[in-house]
Amino acid sequence: MSTGHTHKLYRHGASPVHRLPAHCKILAVLAFVLLVVATPRAAMWAFGGYALLLAAVAVVARVPPGFWLRRMLIEVPFVAFAVLLPFVAEGPRVEWLGLSLSESGLWAAWNVLAKGTLGVAASVLLAATTEIRELLLGLERLGLPPVLVQIAAFMIRYLDVIADELRRMRIARASRGFTARGPRQWAVLAKSAGALFVRSYERGERVHLAMLSRGYTGTMPVIDRLTASTAQWAGAATLPLAALVLCLLGWLL
Repeated sequence: MSTGHTHKLYRHGASPVHRLPAHCKILAVLAFVLLVVATPRAAMWAFGGYALLLAAVAVVARVPPGFWLRRMLIEVPFVAFAVLLPFVAEGPRVEWLGLSLSESGLWAAWNVLAKGTLGVAASVLLAATTEIRELLLGLERLGLPPVLVQIAAFMIRYLDVIADELRRMRIARASRGFTARGPRQWAVLAKSAGALFVRSYERGERVHLAMLSRGYTGTMPVIDRLTASTAQWAGAATLPLAALVLCLLGWLL
């Protein structure tokens, strides 16, 4: 399996984190996120410990803070949702700077922000240290159905092709003097979306026929078989084991 595509989240490097097999890193991040979610929201110090663990991983992986933080902007919509919770939640209220805020809403907002931010940060680190091809191979190694892996691979591979098709359609509309200024232009945009769907479907059929003519039988050939040594498993387990200690202390203290 090969996608021949490098995503923008990935940062080339030769750090120990980069060299870990993808399936080890996927399991480590999944275990870390589950432990973060299982931590009681009142144990605020534990979430600070989780943040320090991720910062340590970023240092080992040589991922610059700017690169990491810029790619966490995807969390902004969830931050906006969390900010609204203290205002719309019910229950006892507290006054702060002239604002009436719900206590349960404040706890809920903190819960969403802390756990969501840590989950996004861990995912960004995973993407920054693992190429898409390795991620897909890792998911297949972990037992994800091959059909889903192939769908994801083709989606990533041809996403730029569809984006380029959309760009050409936008240029064609602009060359004819079209400007989307209001609801009157929505019909044209709807027709453009329909045309893009038809073109994408036709391109997909041509690609599938080309694959069949080259011997495709429903499975992609796997060139590299991912294997992990005991040392690599131990290295990947460092993050979730440290998180497990913080989670247990969060419940006990």
